[in-house]
Amino acid sequence: MSRNLLATTAAVFTLAGAALASPAIAEVRVFACEPEWAALAEAVGGDDVIVHSATHGRQDAHHVRARPSLIAQVRRADILFCSGADLESGWLPVLMQRGARHVIQPGQPGHIMAADHVAVLDQPDTIDRSLGDIHPGGNPHVHLDPQNIEILASELARRLVRIDPDNADAYRSRLASFQTAWAEARDEWRSRIANLRGMGVIVHHENWVYLLRWIGLTRVASLEPLPGIPPSASHLQTVLEQAREAGAKAILRSPYAPREASDWLSARVGIPAVELPYTVGGHPDADDLVSLFDVTLTLLEEARDRP
Repeated sequence: MSRNLLATTAAVFTLAGAALASPAIAEVRVFACEPEWAALAEAVGGDDVIVHSATHGRQDAHHVRARPSLIAQVRRADILFCSGADLESGWLPVLMQRGARHVIQPGQPGHIMAADHVAVLDQPDTIDRSLGDIHPGGNPHVHLDPQNIEILASELARRLVRIDPDNADAYRSRLASFQTAWAEARDEWRSRIANLRGMGVIVHHENWVYLLRWIGLTRVASLEPLPGIPPSASHLQTVLEQAREAGAKAILRSPYAPREASDWLSARVGIPAVELPYTVGGHPDADDLVSLFDVTLTLLEEARDRP
């Protein structure tokens, strides 16, 4: 994505927030489980919200300790905004049991699980531990499809209006500004992904399914024999043969994934192990939702063009 469009996008958000911000201290507190939802809340909520993210861009949201500081943030939250589909099942219930207010309980206006509002991929027919660390609700990494971000932006604005009707016009205006900038970004991404479609990749973990579907990348193999299961030597040898036969161009891992297996494979196949941002803050240049996808596409393009 061009720097001009990034600058324009940032300016739109800034101007919208400056023009419409309430002179009062922000009252609506948003507890976001992941950085992508924190970034979306900041874009739509502007100066009328205070946003706290439970995790950062280089942290695995599957594994979070229910620290006292997080319990304190949940107790004050007016909106809980998480991925859902069991991504946070190991720690969010503990936080909710320690004094979460009625407004963020399931079924209430302040309870937003992203996976409840978009089409979820990889929903299992059966639940069996022998199949690895699968999520009963399907693949929870829904933010890696830009269309899902757009859907969730509208849903978030609707909830903010319900909870804070005095600032309804501000939320709607910021949503409109976000939608305009997002549509411009998607137009530019469309031309870029056309040149990536069909590119073969090896994945470390199945957290890229939405990204692969959006771009049209071909998943050749996974370093994990089953979700969440570390690769064995025999499995890596199989993946090595698959990568060579399919002509894979890159090995994709997240910032928090162990790098040993992807580096081992990279050295033997001669293709790059690419650490994609995965979420906002997962790369120094991925500091908002627009740049998250922009950086991701740039890294994939560099892998594609590597001799």
